[in-house]
Amino acid sequence: MAVGVVVPQDFVFGEIPEDRLPLDCGKTLGPVTLRYETHGTLNAGRSNAVLILHALSGDAHVAGRHREDDRKAGWWDEMVGPGRAFDPERHFIVCSNVIGGCAGSTGPRSVNPTTGRRYNLDFPMITIADMVRAQHRLMAHLGISRWLSVVGGSMGGMQVLEWARRYPEAVASAIPIATTARLSSQSIAFNWVGRQAIMNDPAWRNGEYEDAVPEQGLAIARMIGHITYLSDRSMDTKFGRRLQARDRYSYDFKRDFEVESYLEHQGQRFVERFDANSYLYISRALDYFDLSACGDGDLAKALAPARHCPFLVISFSSDWLFPPYQSKEIVGALRNNHAAVTYCDIESMYGHDAFLLEAEVLGRLIGDFLRCREREVGDA
Repeated sequence: MAVGVVVPQDFVFGEIPEDRLPLDCGKTLGPVTLRYETHGTLNAGRSNAVLILHALSGDAHVAGRHREDDRKAGWWDEMVGPGRAFDPERHFIVCSNVIGGCAGSTGPRSVNPTTGRRYNLDFPMITIADMVRAQHRLMAHLGISRWLSVVGGSMGGMQVLEWARRYPEAVASAIPIATTARLSSQSIAFNWVGRQAIMNDPAWRNGEYEDAVPEQGLAIARMIGHITYLSDRSMDTKFGRRLQARDRYSYDFKRDFEVESYLEHQGQRFVERFDANSYLYISRALDYFDLSACGDGDLAKALAPARHCPFLVISFSSDWLFPPYQSKEIVGALRNNHAAVTYCDIESMYGHDAFLLEAEVLGRLIGDFLRCREREVGDA
């Protein structure tokens, strides 16, 4: 069953200097708007709240539809609903758009109250930790002192790890999916190329674009990123070497193959809903993520504050963006701290995108894990 129509909400803080959000770059940000959505009802004991954290291209719209006639549901709609892993009849589900985003939360295209103009590149650099600090403010606003669970895939999984490390008393369990404790040089390289595509688009204008936006650069960045989300097998199964609308090669540089047309379509769809400057800022925040640096290069030391938090760590066999060995590093660090950790590497052909596509197996794993956590919280 689906959750139906959901109305997004805004939380604003930092309107006075002493309430501004401190950032890792040394600056502060305020006022800050966080766009968020909720499903379900917070129980009397305030013990059933689940925080879902989105990936780079995601937003607060995790499930349901904003209008009855919406053709597209939220990005994890198959996981949220009565009888599903995240059940509004049992859980109070919260999902917020990160700072730096472009789907309602304060980001580079927001208006700078000091100048009355868009921030653009005057927006301060942000980190994964900064995103989590802002979410912690939302947590207090909602009257929640402890999440039943914090869960997310990809960049969302990085936020899960940061939550468990930074606010261990506020996290009863953690579910990082298809993620890493630090970005590899290969991932940094892909992000660099994507940003270069945007910044070398003439329409980017050093971030000061208005009517003409850097569509070509952002589309190329998305195409590069999208390739890393898939696997060789999934691409071959879906496209092979099939030609696009012709029975022979064109012998020029037009789209010959179905996969070329698919990537172009993905790039165009992304341009219609995402902002180029937000892509720059969020991808750079990914680059800076290195949890082991919080432990002087020792990941176990960095995760030591989370030793009392039960973890469910999930990876996917064909994910080459954040391969299973990176999840195993997280598991090893947690076990070195004698933390309660369950690890599952799911056999899947879908690559990194499996965390969005393998809803059936994920639903069973997460649903069982959450039911155990609910019993523990109830017995505490």
